[in-house]
Amino acid sequence: MEGGKPEKQPMDFETGPANPHDLVSSDDEIDYSVEPEFYDPKLDDVDELWVNKQRKSRSSDAVLSCPACFTTLCLDSQRHEKYVTQYRAMFVRNCTVRTDQILREGKQQKKSKRKRKTNAGPDLGSSEPKDDAQGLIYRPVCCSVCSTEVGVLDEEEVYHFFNVIPSNS
Repeated sequence: MEGGKPEKQPMDFETGPANPHDLVSSDDEIDYSVEPEFYDPKLDDVDELWVNKQRKSRSSDAVLSCPACFTTLCLDSQRHEKYVTQYRAMFVRNCTVRTDQILREGKQQKKSKRKRKTNAGPDLGSSEPKDDAQGLIYRPVCCSVCSTEVGVLDEEEVYHFFNVIPSNS
């Protein structure tokens, strides 16, 4: 200790300063009179031009994002007329189609009270079931970033999203 002042102790990088009064707020070190390097007031306009170019100037009901990681899945979507939380789209990004799984929209078959004839069995000669009996075929669609299931892809290659976060477009 020289002249009544305590000697400055070296700082240990793992534990921090030896004296807690030596701490300095990061706000004290920031010069607010200079505009930050990472701020660009024109960036929103540039982003809007990019999105319009991607959409080819078509209007969209919503921009769709993954509910788990907020990754953008679709810039050009159409809201379902009846189910307002569902959307359909043809052009997507950051989506993976699960080709190893098939989902079927089966038609409800009414149970017949009549007894079935024993000699009339199913047609075992055809390997493909008829569409009327099986319904529409869908494949699950997942977010390619976090693998959250966000919708399905139908046979006509239209994406149907039901587990997404919509944003105003």
